[in-house]
Formats: sequence, structure tokens, C-alpha cells
Amino acid sequence: MINWGIIGLGKIARQFADDLRLLPNARLHAVASTSQERADAFATEFGAAHAFGRYEDIVHCPDLDVVYVATPHPFHCENTLLCLENGLPVLCEKPFAMNMAEARRMVSAARRNRVFLMEALWTRFIPAIDQVFQMVEKGEIGELHTIKADFGFKMPFDPNSRVFNKSLGAGSLLDLGIYPALLALTFFGKPEAENISAAATFTATDVDESCAFIFQYAAGRMALGHSTIAANTSLGAHLYGTEGTIFLHPRWHHTQKITVSRYDGRQESIRDIDIPYIGRGYNYEAAHVMQCLENELLESEIIPLEFTLDLVETLETIREKVGLVY
Repeated sequence: MINWGIIGLGKIARQFADDLRLLPNARLHAVASTSQERADAFATEFGAAHAFGRYEDIVHCPDLDVVYVATPHPFHCENTLLCLENGLPVLCEKPFAMNMAEARRMVSAARRNRVFLMEALWTRFIPAIDQVFQMVEKGEIGELHTIKADFGFKMPFDPNSRVFNKSLGAGSLLDLGIYPALLALTFFGKPEAENISAAATFTATDVDESCAFIFQYAAGRMALGHSTIAANTSLGAHLYGTEGTIFLHPRWHHTQKITVSRYDGRQESIRDIDIPYIGRGYNYEAAHVMQCLENELLESEIIPLEFTLDLVETLETIREKVGLVY
């Protein structure tokens, strides 16, 4: 049995805690909030034995095996370092850090203390996404040459909300645009800074309302991404290959259906594949973390720390090109 702790008890923490119930070898053991009342209520609802009204108190909890950091973006570094310096493995919610300086500190602390650390890129562990990865690796649509993905919702303007408040790391790129960027890096790797083009529009609170980017790679390969909090987008993704296409149905980042189209001369064969999963999908990344811990790994082989550093650096380059500064 793996005993989990959670720091930060917002919406995503609730979903994660709910999905832990689906894993027979997982147990929510401790929770920490900035409010003792909120921590007590969360612990009661999800059956956690320990509730703390200060984040720093959770590191002294007995029998704690791993901590999920689910606080707002700007606090990921501080909260993760707190755990790592006290020998506690961490699954840190995306985006991993606000910038490369923070990300390097976190990775350095994990390696120095020889403690497991992984960014919570849950999309990579969704069964359909994993199957798409395997299909592309096997060449089922030939050589992959273009990736196109969007992610957008129309959000009501509230300058104090997590979506618009700059002090909370708000804007579309870090919250939503990270998904199209993740898809690009998963298949094509990190683009060189000079091969990244980007544009953005801004809200009255000086965060990106919409952000679009193009990554160019060798051999004519390209990835196009778009994120916005100003409109509802299709939430679909396309992978175009020399011999076919894979369409990830909405919401593509945790899809349960893909369509594969293959071209043979002038003929086209199309097949839909349903790949359902249980829960909200967070249980798959949690199960992977537990497997890593049971195998005494210090980082994931699917989301290694170097991949996370590449993703953070790519997002930072996009921010520099559009003038988004935190």
C-alpha cells in the first residue's frame, strides 16, 4: 500500500483524490492546506488519516510515501523543494515551474537528495494517447510530418481568478497551451529556439488571452499549437503522416476515441477506435508513479526530468517571443 499526501486542495486535487480510490494499492494518507478547516473537511471526505493547516507540516507526517503538489503554478517550486529536501518523492502538477531557474532548482534538489520527482503530465498516460504513441512508433501512418492541436475555453473575466490573475501564473499558455506543446515534444522533441514562432493577445490583467505557436523541425516537420481563454475551440488534435492521419477526438488531451485514416493510392480506409478508461484519468499517472517507487526509480522513464526541462524551456521561449513576463 502506497500512502499519498496532497498539498493544495483545489479542484484538481479533488479529482486526483477521487481517482486514487480506483487503485487497490493506493491510499490518501495526508492532506495539507493553508486552512485547517479546509484540510479537515477534505480529509473527512476522502478518508485521509492526517490533515494539516500548513503546507510545511505535512513533511513530518509518519508513513507518508509520496506527495502530489497541486497548488497554483507559482508555488510549485517552493512546495516541491519542501518535500524533496525532506526526502519525500513528488508528483508535481503541470506546469512544473514558472521558469527554467525554478525547474533547475527542483531537478537539482531531486538528484542531490536522490528522491523521485515527476511532472504530472497525465495526458501521456491516458490509454488512447499511449496507443497513439505506439502506432506512430510502429509507422502505421508512415513518417509523421505535422502535428496540429488546440485547447481553448471561453472563460468569464474575473481579475482575481486563477485564470486571469497574473500573480497566480494565469493566462492560456501555461494552463492550456502546455498540452499542444507536450504533444509536439512527445513526438518531435524540443524545437530549437530559433525555430519557434509565436504570437499572443493579452487581457486587461496582462496575461495571454490567446497564444499560437509553430515549431519547425528538420526534414520539413512542423507542429502547430493554439490556446485561448477567449473562445471555445474544437479541442481536437491531428497527427498527419506520409501514409495517413490520426485524429484525436475532443477533448483530445484525455480522449477515449481516435480515428485512423490510411491512404493507399487514391483509396482511403478509415477506422474509428474506442479506447475507454475508468475514472477521470489521473489514476493512470498515479499508478505509474507507484510503479516507479516500487522499482526504486528516481525518475520516470516515460516522463524523465530532461523531458520536463525541455518542456519548461520551450514554454519559456514562447513567453519571451510574445512578451509574456511573470
